[in-house]
Amino acid sequence: MDETRHQYIPALRFGWLTGLYDPVIRWTMREDLFKPRLVEQVGMQPGHRVLDLGCGTATLTILLKQRQPQSTVAGIDGDPVVLARAREKAAEAGVDISFDEGMAYQLPYPDRSFDRVVASLLLHHLTLEDKRRALAETFRVLKPSGELHIADFGKLHTALMACVSLIVRWLEEAYEHVKGMVPGLIREAGFTHVEETGRYTTAFGTLVLIRAVKPEVGVAGNERGNRTS
Repeated sequence: MDETRHQYIPALRFGWLTGLYDPVIRWTMREDLFKPRLVEQVGMQPGHRVLDLGCGTATLTILLKQRQPQSTVAGIDGDPVVLARAREKAAEAGVDISFDEGMAYQLPYPDRSFDRVVASLLLHHLTLEDKRRALAETFRVLKPSGELHIADFGKLHTALMACVSLIVRWLEEAYEHVKGMVPGLIREAGFTHVEETGRYTTAFGTLVLIRAVKPEVGVAGNERGNRTS
């Protein structure tokens, strides 16, 4: 892989802002509303293996583990600084979560490892190519009938939201989101039953919740979906 092509971008675009991540997300993204709804949507069962993709400081990861203590929850993120904070928060919450450093488009897990994969505010940080790679990797590590649950920016439906979301649109990586292209990318990776399950107005744009299912037999031709190298 060309490491220079896949340059890591911190969650708030600049590394020096990382320490502000939790309060910024809490104040601007209606986190107290959408994350509990996302956790409920995931529908975790005892014994499930769940991956929080791009876990950040583990706010969602901890909620997932607390919702179903008899599950196995893992978080992965490419930023070692936020992972250190994630481990601190998990220890403070008294929950057992494993954390790995890695990128969404090159996951260090075997095929069919997880029953659920959750990605909150991750995909809009990725280029179109890396979105496709990350979705293909997610398809690969999910078990058949496993589910992908996403919370991220979505298509704008009003002129007011088009103005409000100017901050989002200056991020080149968010183009596919505000144009409503993400569900199509998810289907392209091999997922079925792709549906929008919630919509929230935030300071930075429209946030949508999406659910998708990996079929029993990969519709993309094999178990790896449309994975690219």
